[in-house]
Amino acid sequence: MTIAEFQRRIEAIYYEKDSARGRAGTFMWFAEEVGELARAIRRGERRATEEEFADVLAWLATLASIEKVELEQAVGKYAEGCPKCKRTPCQCPEA
Repeated sequence: MTIAEFQRRIEAIYYEKDSARGRAGTFMWFAEEVGELARAIRRGERRATEEEFADVLAWLATLASIEKVELEQAVGKYAEGCPKCKRTPCQCPEA
């Protein structure tokens, strides 16, 4: 499944509910899922970590749709490597 296909799938499943909730409410759900991902990683719970990654990605996709952002185009920012130094791997000095 491509990024665009995933975004369309999440739209088909959740867009009506998520757009009715609005940007702020949907962002709060996204933030909560990021917290759940952090907890699963910290606890070393492999299965929960995989599930939370999927949930975070789904909430990110629905936020992008609400904001009329195509994720497949947005990730083009990294097509040439690091957006700053244009290298892969990144050669930027640590800040």
